[in-house]
Amino acid sequence: MTRIGILIGSTRPGRKGDQVARWVHERAARRGDAAFEVIDLLDHPLPHLDEPLPALAGRYQHGHTRTWADTIARFDGFVMVTPEYNASIPGVLKNAIDYLYAEWTHKAVGFVSYGAGGGAHAARQLRALCELLQMGAVTPQVSLSLHTDFEDHATLKPGAHHVSALDTLLDHVVAQSTEGRTATATQRETDEVAIRRHIGGIIDAIQAKDLEGLRRFYSTDVVSFDIDPPLQHAGIDEKLKNWANVFTFFQEVTYEVRDLMPTVGEDVAFAHGFGRLGGTLPDGTAAGGMWVRVTFCFRKIEGEWLITHDQVSVPLDILGGKGVVNLEP
Repeated sequence: MTRIGILIGSTRPGRKGDQVARWVHERAARRGDAAFEVIDLLDHPLPHLDEPLPALAGRYQHGHTRTWADTIARFDGFVMVTPEYNASIPGVLKNAIDYLYAEWTHKAVGFVSYGAGGGAHAARQLRALCELLQMGAVTPQVSLSLHTDFEDHATLKPGAHHVSALDTLLDHVVAQSTEGRTATATQRETDEVAIRRHIGGIIDAIQAKDLEGLRRFYSTDVVSFDIDPPLQHAGIDEKLKNWANVFTFFQEVTYEVRDLMPTVGEDVAFAHGFGRLGGTLPDGTAAGGMWVRVTFCFRKIEGEWLITHDQVSVPLDILGGKGVVNLEP
């Protein structure tokens, strides 16, 4: 079923956004054409943007970013609830949006704003921002006035015309989100970015010698055809044991992947390229490592791409019976 997130764009004490989001959710829950869920930024405390790489790269290095990315990726469309602060959107909302890219793109979004003037300036800026991220911003919107739609400027009491406007907004968001789910090419683009980000996360975890961080990228029944014996390493524990051996060999580890080429299906994907493992030995000697051929096979399990098989190989000198380890990609 199509999933729509209702995002509360304020975290300020005494905010009215939670009232507005509850109203949107209560109205939306009467529908049977989508599943609706409130996303509260209070539940996702993000520091001021602290990712060293642009969101477009899809290589998130911090746990709070990956958690936020996983949350947003679950949804097909959004209703963003925003107040207007000084003729603009709250900084916390802008910050949360700036953290991600692929998780937002090609998804429908509608706006419910509130403020002294209905939050019109904030909604206009938010629309421009979302369109820049290649989101499909629907035309209908809801603008709530603090003077006429909040009793004593505190308790939400929207007029009947706002209920009708909200229904129209939801009609458009759901319709566009449902159409987006069937846009195979767009979904493949999104999944390809997710695969590249997945490999980037593996690289980061290897270089940090983070075994538990690596665990989250593999299925529990992963089968690995690695460069070292035996013929296969079966299961996540065996895979991590192999990485643990690598980490004891190096004092510092470097890992890079070149020419990664993902191919994505509905729930199965693979990617191939070249990888090189190197680092610094315990005695301080730098080990540049050798280039090998790498293949990653993925399955989408409960909405998340996980590696179920990987393979590493080197070319073989048939006559000499030895691997060729001095080739460059």
